[in-house]
Order: sequence, then structure tokens, then C-alpha cells
Amino acid sequence: MNLSDIEIKNNEDIHNFEIFVDGQRAFIDYKAKDNKLYLIHTEVAAELQGKCVAEALVEKTFTYMEAHQLKLVPLCTYIQAYLKRHPEWNRLLA
Repeated sequence: MNLSDIEIKNNEDIHNFEIFVDGQRAFIDYKAKDNKLYLIHTEVAAELQGKCVAEALVEKTFTYMEAHQLKLVPLCTYIQAYLKRHPEWNRLLA
């Protein structure tokens, strides 16, 4: 499975960044205020766990945020842990 080819969608209607892998939806729930995104919760279907889907989702979300000059407020524990493993993304922190 090549996750780099999967496009992320900012579903503004439900405040989610989402990707679809093998017909399953993975998403990050967020709240937006000014130029800040408060990332609240990351969810990956059980069938996709252990396949690096959550990591790809976070990376794609961060790339989107950087391209749109958005700042990050990481409330989700998974995203907080990701930032500890990948401190290069701390440049997005509000």
C-alpha cells in the first residue's frame, strides 16, 4: 500500500482532515479559530491500524497546514506523541 499517493481532504463542513485507505476512512477532528487549527482527535479504522495510516494522515495534515499558513495547537495525544518523534514539525506550533 502506497500511502504517499493518497490525497488528503479538508472536509470543512464537519471539521475533519480525512483520507480513505482500502475503502476505510481515517480522520483528524479539528476546530479552527483565526489562523490556528486545534487538532482534537485522530481516528483510524481498526482494519487499518498497524499500517502507518495514522502517521501518514498526520504528515499530510501538517503539510496542508504549512501550505495554507495555518498554526497548530495539538490537543490530540497521538499528535503530541508524533511531534515528540518528529520535532521538525514544531515549526507549526502556535
